[in-house]
Amino acid sequence: MKFVHIADMHFDSPFVNLSDKGILGDLRRLEQRKVFKKIIEYSKQNEIEYLFISGDLYDHKYVKRSTIEYINHLFEEIPNTQIFISPGNHDPYTKNSYYNKFNWSKNVTIFSNKIQKVEKEGIHIYGYGFDDFYCTDCGMEELELEDLDKINILVIHGTLDGASLEEKQYNSMTRRMLEEKKFDYIALGHIHKLDKSTHMVYPGSTASLGFDELGEHGMIVGDIQKGNVKLEFVPLDEEEFKEIHMDVSNLLSKEELIEKINDLEISNKEYIKIILEGNRNFEINKYEILKYIENERIIKIKNDTQIAYDLEKIANETTLKGLFVKEMLEKLRRPEITEEEKHIIEKSIEIGIEALA
Repeated sequence: MKFVHIADMHFDSPFVNLSDKGILGDLRRLEQRKVFKKIIEYSKQNEIEYLFISGDLYDHKYVKRSTIEYINHLFEEIPNTQIFISPGNHDPYTKNSYYNKFNWSKNVTIFSNKIQKVEKEGIHIYGYGFDDFYCTDCGMEELELEDLDKINILVIHGTLDGASLEEKQYNSMTRRMLEEKKFDYIALGHIHKLDKSTHMVYPGSTASLGFDELGEHGMIVGDIQKGNVKLEFVPLDEEEFKEIHMDVSNLLSKEELIEKINDLEISNKEYIKIILEGNRNFEINKYEILKYIENERIIKIKNDTQIAYDLEKIANETTLKGLFVKEMLEKLRRPEITEEEKHIIEKSIEIGIEALA
């Protein structure tokens, strides 16, 4: 059996970081549609029998009816592909959800909050869907497969081996427990990073949603015969979120930094986060600098620089500047200090030294 497995499409995501940059948020949503169309075309051209969508197909809070109609129209274009959707925490099967209210194409099966089994020739497809924005127990522990001679597939949204309280709220399951069930393939969703190291597969988000999702994004294409699973990751997202590390140690002014950033060559298929590093010789206000950046593809600036001054040496000076730095260093060394307080004190030292120079 040939299949395609995707998850975490997040149609109509607000793309908060991009929305402040003109039309980039809208362009990213159009790119999502382009990626999804590729999946449908691939399924059509390669006679894919099954399409597994493991949750978070759309964002319940933001999705428009027109987007649902668009998705369903594409489903209707592949009538010979059976589509199985396992609703997740962002698109749960609630009373007022489109999964419940909308008239989906005949080739679409949407799993609800009871583990269901769908029988096909030689295949049993099991699935479960969130019915709320959280799920602490889907009942998988009690499930026993009815026929191990058939190909058994599980389509589900959730966390594997969740340790934290937050992870356990999103249908946490153990690898060991799932391994004992003897599924031939487990189509997972929720984790936005690709993991196909075993037959329990996270395809990652189909199109990257931000700077915490660097690298390639796409779909899993598989071919399963009993006892033999062949998997391939196929990239689909033509745009990429990237980080550029920039050392500011040799720069002497804000103006030099702005010029250096504006001289970067950036593709119109990239979204850029600049990480400033090294020892800074001037105060850096990342929000102010962003106002002067010409290329709208530069979305974020992160300041990981350190003060260039030898603070210990200055603190030993018998001057007003030395007394000021000594007192501020004592504040920095307090064990209960928070990261935000540390940042404020470091900025105060920088401004104070310049004022007392």
